Amino acid sequence: MKPAVLMVDVDGVVIRHPDPSGWSARIEEELGVPRLALQARFFKTCWDDVVHGRAALRDRLAPVLAEIAPHVSCDQLISYWFEGDAHLDAALLTQLAEVRGAGVSLHLATVQEHERASYLWNRLRLRDLFDDMHYAAQLGVSKPSQDFYAAVEQRVALPASAIAFIDDTERNVEAARARGWRAALWTPGATLSSLISELTG
Repeated sequence: MKPAVLMVDVDGVVIRHPDPSGWSARIEEELGVPRLALQARFFKTCWDDVVHGRAALRDRLAPVLAEIAPHVSCDQLISYWFEGDAHLDAALLTQLAEVRGAGVSLHLATVQEHERASYLWNRLRLRDLFDDMHYAAQLGVSKPSQDFYAAVEQRVALPASAIAFIDDTERNVEAARARGWRAALWTPGATLSSLISELTG
């Protein structure tokens, strides 16, 4: 049975960074921002509030940068981050376009804060390829919480049985299945056709 909508994760699925260390691998060399300090002072301390929409990205990032890299502005860091983490998987997007052409609505279901969500949707023009996006800061909750999947169902006004989902994190896939979604784990080299039985069964 064909699902009404296919939910697709972003990072690790639609976007795949060629460096396993990610977008910040060379940030100290290229921007003079100490990577470990950024991780400890911003991502470990502030990210939960930012990604769940309880705090604005710049409000939490600016004071951290003022301490660890005062020569770098929020604009510089955010541009470096967003532009460096924008490696779209063209092969997957082609496969997804075929699914959309067959009448299945395509949505993004992702853990993002507001600014990067806007960047993905507008600057990378994922809005041209997908019908909607559901993200953590918008919903106030993130995968793998059951509340995330419930909130997405409410937004699309569809039962769990009508939703298919691909994600590169096993616990997110398992949580979606527990909710009643038809979910498949996305792995390097995977194709939609190889997962079709999991997504349509």
